[in-house]
Amino acid sequence: MILPHPLLQGTLIRRYQRFLADVQLDSGEVVTAHCANTGSMMGCALPGSRVLLSVSTSAKRRYPHSWELVEADGCWVGINTSLPNRLVREAIEEGVIAELCGYETIRCEVPYGAASRVDLLLCGSRGVCYVEVKNVTLVRERVALFPDAVTTRGQRHLQELMETVRLGHRAANVFVVQREDADSFSPAAAIDPEYALLLRVAADSGVELLAYQALVTPGEIRLVRSLPVSL
Repeated sequence: MILPHPLLQGTLIRRYQRFLADVQLDSGEVVTAHCANTGSMMGCALPGSRVLLSVSTSAKRRYPHSWELVEADGCWVGINTSLPNRLVREAIEEGVIAELCGYETIRCEVPYGAASRVDLLLCGSRGVCYVEVKNVTLVRERVALFPDAVTTRGQRHLQELMETVRLGHRAANVFVVQREDADSFSPAAAIDPEYALLLRVAADSGVELLAYQALVTPGEIRLVRSLPVSL
């Protein structure tokens, strides 16, 4: 995935109200950028961090700048949670996620469960596969961790994936690690023990757990390799 060009460089002043961040651009101008990440962004929202912003030309945008990348622990981290679904779709289409190849069509945001929309629905002669995608930005001691805050929504998604398996369909949860300094993936049990427990139950129930790491640069983000999942 090619990122918008050019990205503006700056320094994070603060992130607040979840969806906003004040940034001082290298030009000296201070702007308010939209932050499309609803998590805590633990370790990725420290004042003084180097950040990269894209700029929209839409007249409807109240805040034309969008926060795309942050430099954390010496590497670029993709914090825009609107991108992982596209990253996974591209990776499936390019054959990078071998486990999910072989389907004829990919549909996005398809209603399922009680009141949810599955991120990707793969359909074809081999049946259907329900795919939920989660963005991962937290890394500790080279282990990528999810979630970075308690996620009742994520817990509900796991329950719904388990139900699709019970009904005879295939289901997968793909964790997109948008940084390069991790060697494996695990649930963040210290942050959300209920989610960690439910993830193990989901795996035992037949939900496939996949973790894929992205190459993140100021010009491009793309999934490049799978990471081992440890529960």
